[in-house]
Amino acid sequence: MAAAEYLGIDIGGTNVKMGIVNSETGQISNFYSHDTVSWRKSGHFEDRLAEAIALQLLDHKHIKKVGIGLPGMIDSTRRTPIEITAIPELDRVPLVDLLEKKFVGVNFYLENDANAAALGEFYFGEERIDESYIFITLGTGVGGAAIIGKKVFTGGRGNAMEPGHTPSANGKVLERNIGKNELLDLANNMRKEYTGETQLPDDGSISTTGLVAAAADNDKLALQVFERVGELLGENLCHLVAILDINLILIGGGLSASFDYILPSMKRKLNQWLTKYHASDLTIKRATLGNDAGLLGAASLCF
Repeated sequence: MAAAEYLGIDIGGTNVKMGIVNSETGQISNFYSHDTVSWRKSGHFEDRLAEAIALQLLDHKHIKKVGIGLPGMIDSTRRTPIEITAIPELDRVPLVDLLEKKFVGVNFYLENDANAAALGEFYFGEERIDESYIFITLGTGVGGAAIIGKKVFTGGRGNAMEPGHTPSANGKVLERNIGKNELLDLANNMRKEYTGETQLPDDGSISTTGLVAAAADNDKLALQVFERVGELLGENLCHLVAILDINLILIGGGLSASFDYILPSMKRKLNQWLTKYHASDLTIKRATLGNDAGLLGAASLCF
């Protein structure tokens, strides 16, 4: 008997990605990606999404379950986005109702993208991981999830684990300090004041890939930028570890390529603030699914 297949959709602030996922192997086929901004500018984001889904289901009529990960808060019934910072056009849109009315006989499952990615890591990750862990996504924003006893921890009203929206340095929340755009602002500002040798450009055009490449070449300024990011993230994670008492942290998302460079300062902050009980048994790993985590996680919502 062939393995079940599901349509996974990862809606991000930068791109919308979707593909057919084999439930046993995690293999993705019929992959499709579209930039988020142009769909937003159309004024009918949900219609553009439905058109892309229609093309997928036209080619795969056997698929009756679709999982969708969204970057933000969703109502407790998991049918309506209520606060999607990166795509406010979807706020209060009854998305699941609209899609299930349009695609009769197909079930849609909606979840916060970090929760979905955390589940994807559990089902499809390269390593067998613990049944309880904290998952942090570094990308356009900063997302978080906690898997406790193999289940997503959703809190009292369905939207627990939003580390990006908690207080951080400079009178800002964490995501406004180390989200993708903020990371580049930090790097460009530090570049203006830097007088040593560096391969980073001084015209305000530093990119995330350029920053990671420079750090890989031991560029001192690039390493200083990531050191600061690690400090800010480490301070935030202290709260989560102490409150949830979880000793495994996975770091994923598009900016997790910087993992090796943010890890030392992150560990220093965790060791500075945590009690011996929490700090001594703590493991921090880079998530293994890379850019596929959101899509695979969205598909795993269908299991």
